[in-house]
Amino acid sequence: MANRWGENSVIEWQDKKRILGMPISFTKYSLVSSPEWTKIFVKSGLLVTTEEEINLYRIFDISVSSTLGEKMFGLGTITLYSKDESTPCLQLLHIKNPMQVRNMLANKIEEEKAKRGFRVAEFN
Repeated sequence: MANRWGENSVIEWQDKKRILGMPISFTKYSLVSSPEWTKIFVKSGLLVTTEEEINLYRIFDISVSSTLGEKMFGLGTITLYSKDESTPCLQLLHIKNPMQVRNMLANKIEEEKAKRGFRVAEFN
């Protein structure tokens, strides 16, 4: 069954920005792959929605942070630094299992860069 990104695309990971550990915000994060590309999408808003996207091969650095409040709920924030002109810095705020997500993203980024012949092994 096709999703909104196309018939051959696969949703690899999804989460929502969490408030007090509960996924009750209007910000949704998705990692979507197709044979041609793998992208991170951030959709936010209720009445007016915006959607940002970054091709994974454009990301050159990742950082993870957790405040005391986030740690209490097993959450964290991942910051992605990219060579994307419209979105040079993208934050995935208050997500579950931030280190697992960071490792999954790092592996996917390396795969995408290798597929395009870029230098890999920057994240380990």
